[in-house]
Amino acid sequence: MSKQDQAFSLPRRTFCAGSLGLATLGPLALGGCGGGGQRAADATGSASQQAAQPAPPTQAPQPPQNAQGRRFKHPGLLHTEEDFARMRSKVAAGAQPWTDGWNALLGTGRSHLNNSPRPLQTVIRGGADSNFAQLYIDVARAYQLALRWKVSGDSAYANKAVEFLNAWSSTLTSITGNADRFLAAGIYGFQFANAAEIMRSYAGWAAADLQRFQSMMLNVFYPLSHQFLEQHNGADITNYWANWDQCNLAAVLAIGVLCDREDLYNEAVSYYRTGRGNGSSSQAVPFVHSGYLGQWQESSRDQGHCTLGIGLAGVFCEMAWNQGDDFYGYDNNRFLAGAEYVAKSNLSDANGNPYYTAMPFDTYINKQGTGTGISPAGLPSIRPGWEMIYNHYVNRRGLAAPFCAQMAAKVRAEGDGGNGDQLGGGTLAFSRDPLAASVAPSGLTARLVGGKVELSWWGTATATSYTVLRSTVAGGPYSTVASGISGLLTYTDSGMAPNTYYYAVTAQTAAGNSSVSAEARVVTGTAPHTVLQFSETQGTTASDTSGNARHASLLNGAQWTAGKQGNAVLLDGVDDYVALPAKLMDGVADFTIAVRVFWDGGRNWARIFDFGSGTTHYMFLTPQAAGAGLRFSISLANGWGDQSLSSAPLPSGQWVHVAVTLSGSTGTLYVNGSAVATNSQMTHAPFRMRSTTQNWIGRSQYSADPYFNGKIDDFRIYNGALSAAEVAALAT
Repeated sequence: MSKQDQAFSLPRRTFCAGSLGLATLGPLALGGCGGGGQRAADATGSASQQAAQPAPPTQAPQPPQNAQGRRFKHPGLLHTEEDFARMRSKVAAGAQPWTDGWNALLGTGRSHLNNSPRPLQTVIRGGADSNFAQLYIDVARAYQLALRWKVSGDSAYANKAVEFLNAWSSTLTSITGNADRFLAAGIYGFQFANAAEIMRSYAGWAAADLQRFQSMMLNVFYPLSHQFLEQHNGADITNYWANWDQCNLAAVLAIGVLCDREDLYNEAVSYYRTGRGNGSSSQAVPFVHSGYLGQWQESSRDQGHCTLGIGLAGVFCEMAWNQGDDFYGYDNNRFLAGAEYVAKSNLSDANGNPYYTAMPFDTYINKQGTGTGISPAGLPSIRPGWEMIYNHYVNRRGLAAPFCAQMAAKVRAEGDGGNGDQLGGGTLAFSRDPLAASVAPSGLTARLVGGKVELSWWGTATATSYTVLRSTVAGGPYSTVASGISGLLTYTDSGMAPNTYYYAVTAQTAAGNSSVSAEARVVTGTAPHTVLQFSETQGTTASDTSGNARHASLLNGAQWTAGKQGNAVLLDGVDDYVALPAKLMDGVADFTIAVRVFWDGGRNWARIFDFGSGTTHYMFLTPQAAGAGLRFSISLANGWGDQSLSSAPLPSGQWVHVAVTLSGSTGTLYVNGSAVATNSQMTHAPFRMRSTTQNWIGRSQYSADPYFNGKIDDFRIYNGALSAAEVAALAT
């Protein structure tokens, strides 16, 4: 492999959230991570049992023939050559805060030449005889020495860094312990890869030594990270908290770049986008509140693990960014929503009142228990890592991130990472000048919630306030709805006649008004979204007569038959079903789904409909749930914490009209026009499932569930919740 810096320019890739890819302390306080040597619980809750005989990791897969389709940028993990040039220039000029960051680096005991490596053949983390501190201390030394070389140009630091890298690559053969061995592979794996990625361009590091180091990363670190992401130590998918996935995702991606292994890189990217574990994008931030505060997966656990997870996810995003992939901005800046939530949770207002006591929280349930609010345990958790996140969003992209900014200021200037959980040095490495000009507000969404229009948007770094604009015509002209908005960037509009409305936002800055944001469209009142009358007599396409072209396909032999009114679709209970388009419920909050059903009876859990993207996010209606009956349910977390409406089993052998409505947080289930169940705590609206890819009538997201046996007629989806009288009229 070439030892030369590669300074080519990469086109930035962005991803749609639904696109397919290949992954209070109390009952929620189980498990641990971090350099403090805490013990982590397995699926049985016993940490001591895990150390007995850990399963051997699989060997790293060999690259497929002609696999090098992607040209990786080197150095291209946390830092690029452009980043090092900026650091050198700013330090030479005595500019702040880079100079303070440089001095903080010089002040750590790990960046000096008088240290010697202490390599181990076997690293143990968790259980008896743990010795992992020797590894993370030497990793930190190698990384800090590499930084000193790149900024100062003094080859003595390069030679010392190489000494550490070579000592470990010629000695280390295994990482073991209890479940914490996966944390060691993940955290120290991505960190070690970063140190080596910096040094790969040093002429004094022999090619054979680089290759031996790459072999160590592929055969000692990667197999454990890969095994964890695939198997989660044999536990329920929700058992391990977000940071377990996130450190291993960071390791797999970093090793992929270091070793020019596109397959490893893609493995990490795919999991982040569509993985079922708690470290994937949608699971790490399971609920985004109004104003884009993104509830973090560990928020009800403790704050130390929240800030750890933010730092690890930030590392993943930064490394991918330097390879041309934007996961910082993925799913409308979902990571920023989570970072702002965690930052605010650890801060207080000007009067010293903690923010967390008044912040929104959606009840969160997983294998570990039920979380009902933000945990104050560990408050405030102040650790390095915020400079990277703050500087990306505020100075690189021009967005407002007020709470991340406050956290970065508290840590500045970042020095040593401390206990091995993070590398540190972020003030020197990630500080950048702000953009020359302000950007417009972005990411505006408009949703019908409880019959009112709820707006949220991302702000501008230099804004002092915002103005909301509205029109009944795309592109305007607009009228001002509200002005002087500051603080949480959300606004609720109401009182308009039913219509289609177009919203936009401008920012007020010291230089004047910004340009107008991109529009967000919303339909107030109720309007047909999808109407499948199933009136066809031949072919395999069911036309959507709503005018929105969401046509459906009859699959595996589904047939036309006589219906309640005209024709219907006949499903055999074996493998027939109807497929609707992807992204079917995108942006939908308030809704109505109504359908005529003739159920021939059968086993539990057959589906009248099931919209989702596998078993992670879905909403379904079944004629008979086990031990329940007719049931509508929506889940955002692998079947845990689902929100439901239930009634008596659906009568079989007859036509029955069934409808489900959601208005704000109130869901109602109707049978033959009469309400049979109500739930006023349904916060999981369809849009929270993100873009669904498997939207089915007659088939479940779970492969073991039976197919629907019977007939389906007049299937309707409405934007907005029909009233009880409107549902009764529809039923008759």
